[in-house]
Amino acid sequence: MLLSAQPASRIVRLTVDDITRDGDQVLLRLGDPPVPVPEPFAALLLAAADQRDNMTTTTNPHSPWLFPGRRAGQPLHPGSLLDQIRALGIPNQAARTATLRQLVLQAPAPVAAQALG
Repeated sequence: MLLSAQPASRIVRLTVDDITRDGDQVLLRLGDPPVPVPEPFAALLLAAADQRDNMTTTTNPHSPWLFPGRRAGQPLHPGSLLDQIRALGIPNQAARTATLRQLVLQAPAPVAAQALG
């Protein structure tokens, strides 16, 4: 969320199939084309995919969600993800705003203008 400024509602909809490896590079499909994930975040993302919560229950034995929820076939609720982020002491809105500012500084002007309308 903090790396790409994506909202929690988008992050919880990611599936394990949205994470791919291309040689030594880890890619995350947030759109087309997939974006490279820098280290150490790539290692954390792969670990999260390998050690997903709530996978041993009868409701989620084969869940495709990166963040499986408590209800069968459903991802984690965005509010639950935000609660977990707040519990870690990360101010979600301020961090997301800072990430957006950094992405705008790194992107070429035409790309930023199109993304922001």
